[in-house]
Amino acid sequence: MLIGSNVHMQFIEMTGDVLMRIVSKGEVTAEELRRLGVTEKSIVRVNLQGDIELRRPERWDAIGGLLGDFKDRVRQETGLDWV
Repeated sequence: MLIGSNVHMQFIEMTGDVLMRIVSKGEVTAEELRRLGVTEKSIVRVNLQGDIELRRPERWDAIGGLLGDFKDRVRQETGLDWV
């Protein structure tokens, strides 16, 4: 996603199952994620600010956020880097 002229948003994509393992106390819960439509096979992404987006058939929907040390948790759980 291109923002402005030279700034790119960075994300890590994962499945809903991975996201549910990453969330911690004080953040959106796995139960809340399910109510928002996240399943174990959903495609979700988290940006460097901690915003969680769910892939719908025609768009991405912002559904919550991560707090604290989420950057390390996301990288450790997925094995991916921010791109």
